[in-house]
Amino acid sequence: MISTAIRVARVGSASELAAAVLLMLGFPAIMVAALIPSVYAFAAAAAVTYLADHYLHRKGSYLVNRLSKVRAGLSIRFLIRELLLILLLARLDLANNLIYYGAIGCFIAFYGLQAPHGAVVTLIRNRRRMPVATRNVDLKSRINIPDAPPLGLLDRSAEKMLHLDLAAVVGILISAEAGSSVAGFIGIGLTLGLGSLYVLALLPFVRGGKIPPNADKVLVAVDDWLREYKPETVLYFSGSKDSAYQVNMWLETMEQLDSRPLIILRERVILQNLAPTTVPVICVPGGVHLMNMDLSTVRVALYAANVGKNIHLLRVPTMKHVFIGHGDSDKLASVNPFSKAYDEVWTAGRAGRDRYAIADVGVRDEDIVEVGRPQLAPIRGWEGVPEGRIPTVLYAPTWEGWDGDPGNTSIMLAGENIVKKLVKADPPVRVLYKPHPFTGTVLPKAAAAHRRIVALVEKAAAERAADSRFTADTAGQEKAKADLARIEARIAELVGAGGDKADEAEATRDGVVDVAQYEEVARLRGEWNEAYWRSFPAWEHRVIEGAEPRLFDCFNVSDAMVSDISSVVSDFIASGKPYAVTDSAELGVEEFKRQNTAVRAAVILNNKAAQMGELLGAVRDPKADPLAEDRKELKQYLLGPDEPTSIEQFNTAVKELALKADTRNLGQESRASAAGTPGADELSDALSAPQPAPQPPTV
Repeated sequence: MISTAIRVARVGSASELAAAVLLMLGFPAIMVAALIPSVYAFAAAAAVTYLADHYLHRKGSYLVNRLSKVRAGLSIRFLIRELLLILLLARLDLANNLIYYGAIGCFIAFYGLQAPHGAVVTLIRNRRRMPVATRNVDLKSRINIPDAPPLGLLDRSAEKMLHLDLAAVVGILISAEAGSSVAGFIGIGLTLGLGSLYVLALLPFVRGGKIPPNADKVLVAVDDWLREYKPETVLYFSGSKDSAYQVNMWLETMEQLDSRPLIILRERVILQNLAPTTVPVICVPGGVHLMNMDLSTVRVALYAANVGKNIHLLRVPTMKHVFIGHGDSDKLASVNPFSKAYDEVWTAGRAGRDRYAIADVGVRDEDIVEVGRPQLAPIRGWEGVPEGRIPTVLYAPTWEGWDGDPGNTSIMLAGENIVKKLVKADPPVRVLYKPHPFTGTVLPKAAAAHRRIVALVEKAAAERAADSRFTADTAGQEKAKADLARIEARIAELVGAGGDKADEAEATRDGVVDVAQYEEVARLRGEWNEAYWRSFPAWEHRVIEGAEPRLFDCFNVSDAMVSDISSVVSDFIASGKPYAVTDSAELGVEEFKRQNTAVRAAVILNNKAAQMGELLGAVRDPKADPLAEDRKELKQYLLGPDEPTSIEQFNTAVKELALKADTRNLGQESRASAAGTPGADELSDALSAPQPAPQPPTV
C-alpha cells in the first residue's frame, strides 16, 4: 500500500511520502490552532510544516514542484502561515496590541523584499548564463570570467529568503504567550534586517567585474580558440536529459581519433549529464550562434541521433556529414528515412548495410560504410563456465517504447516467467537483472512488471542466502567492501564529493580536464568494478540499476543473456556467449528470425519462456551447443571482422571522408576561379569592406 501511495504521490521514498502527508495535514492543523486559539498547538503545527517543506525542497520532491501548479507554491504556503498567525493574534484579543500591528507591518515589508530579491537573483543567473558553455576549451586566457557568487546565496534562494520569517514568527508567538511585545519586535527586526542584508549581499554580483563578458565577446573568444585548435572531426548531438547516454557512448571513440576531435552539444542539460572526457566540448544552445561559429577547419561531422536541430550543422557544405547512431539493432529507428540526408551512414557490419537495402528508405548502398563498433572493445570473449562456479545469466530487457507495441519488450508479458525459470533452474544459476533506464516511463504496466520482477529476484536471493548449500567467503567480501569504500572515497576526493557546484560561467572557465586525474579516475573505476563483483557471493541473485556497474561489465561476468530486440543483443554477440531473445509479439520462430537479424543465432523464447532449458543447456555444456558456429558467423555479419580493430576501421573511415571533403572544397574553389566568381573568403571580405557614401544624382 505504501509503494502505491509513493507512486501516486510521485515521491521517491517513504520518508518523502511522510513529509508530504505532514505538510498537507499541517496547514489545517495550524488553522484549527489559530481558531481555538492555542499558541502551543499553533507552534507545533507550524514547526511541522516548516520542517516538512524544507525536507521536500532539499530532496527536490516532484510533489513540491507540482504544488505551484495548483496555486499552492512556496510563497503562498508561507503567506498562509503568516496570515494564520495574524488570525491567532486576533483570536487571542490582541488586535489592539502593538504586536498585532507590528506583525502586519512586518509581513507586508517582508513580502516587499521578495520582489527585489527575486529580481536580483534572476538578473545574476541570466547575466552569468553563457551564450556558449564549454569543457576542455581554454577561454580563461582569452576573456575574464569572474567567480560565481557564493553557493549559499543562490542555491534554493527563494526558500532561504522566505525562511527568514521564522525569527518573526517565533518572536510573535513568544509575545502572544508572554504578554510582552519585546520578543516579537526583536524577531521582526531580525527578519527584516536579515532579509535586507540578503538583498544587499547579492547586489555586487549584478554589475562591473562580477559579471562575465557579453555574448559577443564570448563568441569571439570561442572563435579565436577554434582557429587556434583547428578541429577536424565533430561529434554533434542534441537531445533530452534522458538521451545523454547516446552521446556518452561515443566519448571514448572520440578520444581515440587520429584527427583533432570536437564535441558540439545543443542543450545545457546534456552538458550537465555528459560523462568526463578529454575531448573539447562546446555547448551552443542558440542556432544562430552555431551557424556563425568558425568551423571552417572541420571536415567530418558525426551525428549520433536523428533530431531536428541537426539541420543547423547539416547546412554546412564544406564538411561531410555522417550518421553513426547510438546502437545497431533491427528496430525501425535503425533505418530512419531521415538518414538519407547525410553524406554517409556508418554501420557496424554487413547487416546494417543489408538492413537499409531491405527497408528501401532512400539510403544508397555506396553511401554506407562498415566501421565496426569501437565501443565493444571492452567486451571479453567466453571460454565456458570455470570449474566450481555457478553460471550467471543476465536478464537485460529493453523498455516499452513510445508506440505501445508488445514486441518492444519482454518485461510485461514474459519477464516474470523468464525470471521464475531462471531462479528455479536445476542445476542452479545466478540471475542478474539489469533493466533499461527508461523502463516504466511510458506504460504504468511496464513499471508494475518491473517492480514484480525486482521482488522475485530479491526474494530468490534471500532464499538462496538462507540455503546451507550456498556458502560465502565472508572475509573476502568484507575486504572487497573495504576496497569499494576506499576507491569511492578516492574518486570522491578527485572529482569532488559534492559534485560540480560551479555555475555555468565558472564551469566554462575552469572546465579543462586534468589528464592525469582523469586517467587515475578511469583506473579507479576499473578497480571499483572488480571489487563490486567480489563484494557479494558469486551465486547471489542481483538487481542492478543505475549507471554502475555498466552493461558491458555485466556482459563480462555473465555466461549467457536473455534480452529483447535492441542494440543490447548486437553488442552481446561480440562476446560469443549463448543468448536468448523473447518473441513477445508471438510472431513465431521463423518469422521472428526473418524480421530480426540479431536473433538468428539465439534461442527464441515465447512469453512462457518454455525454451529456457535450451539456453541453460548451452551454458552448462558448450561442446553440445548447437548454435556456437552460428554465433561466430553472425558476429562477423553484424559487427564486422575482428581485424583490423574497429577503432582502426573507424579512423580509416574518418580519414577517407575528410579527404573527400577536401577534394570537394578544392573543386569548388577551382570552378569558382575559372568562372571568375570570388571564393567564400573573398566574397566575405568584399561584403564587409567599407562602402563609399552615395553621391547625389546629377541634374
